[in-house]
Amino acid sequence: MSDLSPISGAERAAVMVMLLEDEQAAEILGQLEPEELRTLGEKMCALGEIGPMAIAQAITGFVERTERLGLTAHDRIGQVRSLMTRAVGEIKAESLMQRITPADLPRTSPLELARWLTPQVLTPLIRDEHPQAIAVLLVQLDPEVAAAVLHALPDNIQPQVVHRIATLGPVSPDAIAMLEQMLNRRIGECHGQSVMTMGGPREAADIINAAARAVEKRVMPEINKIDKQLAKQIENEMFKFEHLFVLDSKSMGSLLREVDSDTLIAALKGIPDTQREVFFDAMSSRAADGVRDEINERGRMKMAEVIEAQKAMVTAARRLAAEGVIVFGASDDDYV
Repeated sequence: MSDLSPISGAERAAVMVMLLEDEQAAEILGQLEPEELRTLGEKMCALGEIGPMAIAQAITGFVERTERLGLTAHDRIGQVRSLMTRAVGEIKAESLMQRITPADLPRTSPLELARWLTPQVLTPLIRDEHPQAIAVLLVQLDPEVAAAVLHALPDNIQPQVVHRIATLGPVSPDAIAMLEQMLNRRIGECHGQSVMTMGGPREAADIINAAARAVEKRVMPEINKIDKQLAKQIENEMFKFEHLFVLDSKSMGSLLREVDSDTLIAALKGIPDTQREVFFDAMSSRAADGVRDEINERGRMKMAEVIEAQKAMVTAARRLAAEGVIVFGASDDDYV
């Protein structure tokens, strides 16, 4: 590259990246779109010999542009925390960040926070609000979350909310601001200034159960290496007695052959008649009638005995699942 010829913006960017350490350059390149990465890569390959004047042009252009645009404040605290962690380690960095983080730092928007909340947390926040406000919020959530929140609202409110969603049209900034004020107020009323808990072993288990079997086989051994106690908690949430209700007749039959009669009767004693049917459907009519009679004749049982029996059935189911005899959660195959 000639020191005398002017360089384009893409060439300036290529020069600046070439001046960085490999790790820094890789981090920047990893944030580019494919077309941007291709263009920049072509310019980097075509640079040839880079003279002092070309470097000066690139730096001058960079300085002029940053002076006009400034530096974005997006996740500035996260950037500083990352740099501090790399410099002094996680523990010292966190202690330092607690001392230097501005007290008046803008907080996460209540609306942005709402997008991360579960339906169980969201519903109490909005169930008593005007249908218009609920509609504006629901259209900004993932459809599955919005559907769960809608289902949890009072029956007479649901049609009003759906009607407003369907006819919403443009929403003014003032309406969004009012919605955020409402969410902020309701979060304060329901949770005070305390941090709301999100995630946990149960949520992790739900995600794994909904994922392909290969995900569980890949993820759970790694979790066990990192934190055995946490892995146990997740597994306990992944395999609960109510998960047996969705087994097909063949899988249920395989399970019932592994469980003795006393354990089965005690386990079914603790659930309603309607939930017992999935177990009875996997038996012959005569065997099902016999178990029904045994349950009725058993009389009152301690809840601890029922739970112990249910745990024994879950343990048997987990073993059969590990052997590939029955399947929990999603399979690895697609069907049409």
